[in-house]
Amino acid sequence: MPGAIEIASGTVTSVMTLLRGTATIHIQLRKWSTAVSQPVRAAVFPVAGRGTRFLPATKASPKEMLPIVDKPLIQYAVEEAIDAGATKLIFITGSTKRAIADHFDTDPELEQALLDSGKQELLESIRNIVPKGVSCIYIRQGEPLGLGHAVLCARPAVGDEPFFVHLADDLIAGDPMCLAQMAAQRALHGGSVIAVETVPRENTSSYGIVSVNKADNNRIEAIVEKPAPEDAPSTLAVVGRYLLPPEIFDKLEKTGRGAGGEIQLTDGIADLLADSPVYAYPFSGTRYDCGSKLGYLKATVGYGLQDDDIGDAFRAHLEEILAEKV
Repeated sequence: MPGAIEIASGTVTSVMTLLRGTATIHIQLRKWSTAVSQPVRAAVFPVAGRGTRFLPATKASPKEMLPIVDKPLIQYAVEEAIDAGATKLIFITGSTKRAIADHFDTDPELEQALLDSGKQELLESIRNIVPKGVSCIYIRQGEPLGLGHAVLCARPAVGDEPFFVHLADDLIAGDPMCLAQMAAQRALHGGSVIAVETVPRENTSSYGIVSVNKADNNRIEAIVEKPAPEDAPSTLAVVGRYLLPPEIFDKLEKTGRGAGGEIQLTDGIADLLADSPVYAYPFSGTRYDCGSKLGYLKATVGYGLQDDDIGDAFRAHLEEILAEKV
């Protein structure tokens, strides 16, 4: 696969050996650096989950491959990361997720068929999914031990650089895109940046919840994983975008299993608070929770209405349906 490297398991070591063709590449992790000027070039996509809420649709197809109009969720995620400057895309996958790698691979037979039939626009749409200069790395998460464990599996590929974590279930429509907004925030004040939005208090048990110092650029003072409404320190909920320093990996290695018996990224971030600043960022844009059926349908409608080819006709169809219900 051009530009792609696959790692068979999620073993975390200080030195990584990758086999690519006949070449062996050794990558030695250097001393960590959190300099603000250091660009964010790596993006981690935890995609090993089974998507049970969408069964039977996800029995044989990854939930990240569910389409919103004509692109799968994971492609929206990759486009957002590339827009923010990422050139190294790291997918933490499971045994049933081969379709994700196939999607970002080339398909000479399909390309030739489109070329022969004169479908140039469609041909360009599949040729440019991953631009030149951007590489894809696939790492198997051997056990489903939570988001923190999935991020930890990316350590050998990330190295000593700051990196994005993007959860494809959270589709955010914004201009600029959410990760680019977060990178701009980091450039202003350094530290880590986590996207947040306000949720109803009765929903806090579904999110990581933060309390912040508003006078200090929303610096996070505490973060709690899925607190009961009466225990939540606020209603600021963490959503699926993170910009983290490499120091988080040591925190996650020392973190025991938390809520749900999993290694929680939230717990690692809580340990990070004492050592370096972490800021909550209320992003600009519309978030769709595509991990739920209702959120997925909302995203399909929202993006469908904005589609250049079908938006007007789709709007007219929806208006007809609503008129019939009155």
